[in-house]
Amino acid sequence: MQKKNQRSILFVYKLIIGLLLFIGMFFVACVFGAADITVRDVWLALTSNATGEKISIIREIRLPREIAAIFVGAALAVSGAIMQGMTRNPLADPGLLGLTAGANAALAIAIAFIPSANYFGIMVACFIGAAVGATMVFGIGAMKKGGFSPLRIVLAGSAVSAFLFAISEGIGIYFKLSKDVSMWTAGGMIGTSWSQLQLIVPFILIGILISLFLSRQLTILSLNEEVAIGLGQKRTTIKIILFIVNIILAGAAVALVGNMAFIGLMVPHMVRAIVGTDYRFIIPLSVIFGATFMLLADTLGRTINSPYETPVAAIVSVMGLPFFLIIVRKGGKLFS
Repeated sequence: MQKKNQRSILFVYKLIIGLLLFIGMFFVACVFGAADITVRDVWLALTSNATGEKISIIREIRLPREIAAIFVGAALAVSGAIMQGMTRNPLADPGLLGLTAGANAALAIAIAFIPSANYFGIMVACFIGAAVGATMVFGIGAMKKGGFSPLRIVLAGSAVSAFLFAISEGIGIYFKLSKDVSMWTAGGMIGTSWSQLQLIVPFILIGILISLFLSRQLTILSLNEEVAIGLGQKRTTIKIILFIVNIILAGAAVALVGNMAFIGLMVPHMVRAIVGTDYRFIIPLSVIFGATFMLLADTLGRTINSPYETPVAAIVSVMGLPFFLIIVRKGGKLFS
């Protein structure tokens, strides 16, 4: 009991440090960019009714963009943590296992065949696409005897993702929508509006809250199937709920900012190095680290080649690909 209390106290300290890093990164993200903004301007925009050009830039452009980064980063990090726990696969990630590719393909189909669809319709299409993509990957991975293996799932995910991205590109070319589809799926927070956030954020919050509520069950699932059965856990029900949560989180993220790979892979591995294998600690810290990471990536995208923007997806991929290759080389045990 004493050891458990010590772990909880240590986790609180780590959570506080993570929150301080997140708050600091949020202010950095709001300050840096093409416009000359100060910390005081950001503080006034958040806490007062002050007006002015800089205040308007913060409230109408910077804040929606950074809030989008926060929730997308949190959604993808939690989605990756859930997938790694459910499948006991250290290489699991919504971008590598077909969820984001499926959402991208569904988004392209919705733009081409239902041009009058509003933002809610596009979001629903992304949910359906994410479900189809993940189902295809797990279906192919389960075709061979011996069950799932990390390598088989990753190979299936790569094949399905390539197929679904090809569908997305093909639809864009055939219907002369390449620019519209590419702008949406390139991965970035440019043009994010408050109305979009009002629609998407509740879904992400619901997904994160459910994952927090089921974090204990996810910890048991991540250890061993026999242990879960011995403890009387309703494995099938828990897995279905967590699968739906994954679809909601990945689909909402794609609907808001497009494709964003590797965040769900990197962040949970880093968090496990800090708090261990208990998902009651991994999930909340993944929320904070995922949000902080996306704020950092968005800030780099706006400042590396200012006043021009570097695609955030490209920055994340540059950081994520070496990480992925190292994890593969280490057999998934780099930070676990």
